Amino acid sequence: MRDSFLVFGQPLIGREEISEVVDSLEKAWLGTGPKVHRFEQNFAAYKNLPCAAAVNSCTAALHLSCLALNPEPGDEIITTAMTFCASVNAIIHAGATPVLADIDPVTLNIDPADVERKITPRTRAIMVVHFAGRMCRMDEIMRIAKKYNLSVIEDCAHSIESAFRGVGSGHFGDLACYSFYATKNVVTGEGGMVLGKNRELIDRIKIMALHGMSADAWARFSDAGFKHYQVVDHGFKYNMMDLQAAIGIHQLEKVEENWKKRRRIWQMYVDAFSAPDFPAGLGLPAPLDAEEAEGSRHACHLFTVEVDEKICGIGRDQFLSRLTAHKIGVGVHYLAIPEHPYYQKRFGWRVEDFPHAMAYGRKTISLPLSPRLSDEDVADVIAAVKEILLNP
Repeated sequence: MRDSFLVFGQPLIGREEISEVVDSLEKAWLGTGPKVHRFEQNFAAYKNLPCAAAVNSCTAALHLSCLALNPEPGDEIITTAMTFCASVNAIIHAGATPVLADIDPVTLNIDPADVERKITPRTRAIMVVHFAGRMCRMDEIMRIAKKYNLSVIEDCAHSIESAFRGVGSGHFGDLACYSFYATKNVVTGEGGMVLGKNRELIDRIKIMALHGMSADAWARFSDAGFKHYQVVDHGFKYNMMDLQAAIGIHQLEKVEENWKKRRRIWQMYVDAFSAPDFPAGLGLPAPLDAEEAEGSRHACHLFTVEVDEKICGIGRDQFLSRLTAHKIGVGVHYLAIPEHPYYQKRFGWRVEDFPHAMAYGRKTISLPLSPRLSDEDVADVIAAVKEILLNP
C-alpha cells in the first residue's frame, strides 16, 4: 500500500506559475487587470476563436451564456441527464426551464435522437456537455439546431483540447464555456471562460460579469487615466482576478505537453485493464482509436470505469471505499441529474425515464488522471484495482 494519499485530480504547478503569482503580489494588482486580458487573448488564440470573456467559474460562464440568449419565461433549454449540476442550475438561474435528454451508452454524451424527441414549440436552445473530454456528435446536434432554429451552448468544462472531426470544441455553438477549476486540464484554482464568434454577445457577457458596468477595473484604473463607467445592465460579480490569470497563463503554455502525459496514462490504464490476466468486472471507456482516425480528439480529462457488481462481486460504492482505503483518491462523474431530490421535487423528473444515464451514474468511478502522476502512481492505482477485483 502507498505511504501517502494520492489526491484525485491534483494539478501540476510549476515555478512559472508560482513566479507569475508572486509578480502580481509584488505589483499589488490582484483583481481584474492586465493578466486577465492577456489570458483572454492567449486562450482565444489557442482555440482559434476571436472573442473571449474570462470569468470566475465555468458556472458563471454557463449562466451568462444562457442570459445572453435572452430567454423568456417558459423557454426551454435541452441538456444532458449526465452532467454536473452547474449545467442545469445555469439554465434555471437564467429564467429558462431545463429539459433533459438521455445519453448514448457508448459515448456517454447527449443522444441527438433523444434531443430531437424532446423539442417543443418552447425550445430555445441546446446545451451540450462534452463529457470526460469526448465531444458530442456535433454534426447531428447542429443539424437539429438548424432544423428547429435553436441556439447552441457548448459546455466545454472537460474539453479544452477536444476536437470533433478536426474541428475544435467551441467552434460549433453560439457560445462555449470552459472551466479552470483545480482538477481541470488548465488550472487557475477557480475560473472560467466564454468563447464565441459574435463580439456583441461576448461584450454583453463581459459587462454582465462585472455588475453591468461599461468598463472593468483595469480600464478604469490603468496608467491611461481614470475612466468613468455607467451601469448599463443588472450584472453580477463574476470577474476573474489577475491572481487566477497568472496561473492560467503558464498552464495554457503547457496544455499540449500535459495532454500528451494524460493520453499516455489513459493508455496505461487501458493496457492494464484489458490484459488477458486482469480480473473481469470493469467496463472501460470507449476506445480512442476510432475517433482519432477520423480526426477527432479526446481531451482525456476523466478516465471512467464502470463497476459491474454481478461480475466482480462488489458494488460501486464499496469499490470507492476500498480504493480510498488503499490511499487512492477517486471521483464519481456523475450521478444522473434526476437522482437528486431537488430536481425530482421541482420538475417531477424520474431517473427511470433516463435509463442510460441512470445505469451509468450508478456504476461509474473516475480514476486519477493528471499530468502530475508518476508511473509509480499509476502502477499503484492499477494494483489497487486489481487487488479489489481479486478479493471483493
